[in-house]
Amino acid sequence: MEKTLRSVFIGEAAELPQKLGKTVIVGKKEIAVFKTENGDIRAIENRCPHKGGVLAEGILSGDYVFCPMHDWKISVKDGKVQAPDVGCVQTYPVEIKGGQVYVLIRE
Repeated sequence: MEKTLRSVFIGEAAELPQKLGKTVIVGKKEIAVFKTENGDIRAIENRCPHKGGVLAEGILSGDYVFCPMHDWKISVKDGKVQAPDVGCVQTYPVEIKGGQVYVLIRE
């Protein structure tokens, strides 16, 4: 069975704070949404692969969020944890239409 993409409205682009995370719940998924310094909007799984830290509460620097529990550095672009730590989190495509932000969820 092929999964389809569902577009979920999460807010207005202008209302998302830069460099701070926002937690969005979609069904059973918890997603962290970030607006980077250059205005890109990224969406990733909201749990660090290390000990489950809430990534939306982490500090964003460039394209990386630092887990608030143990300072793991995770890319908001591809979800990969920076070495020497290992692991990754799910990333979600984001669309912006008329200033509204949508996260695409595979169902």
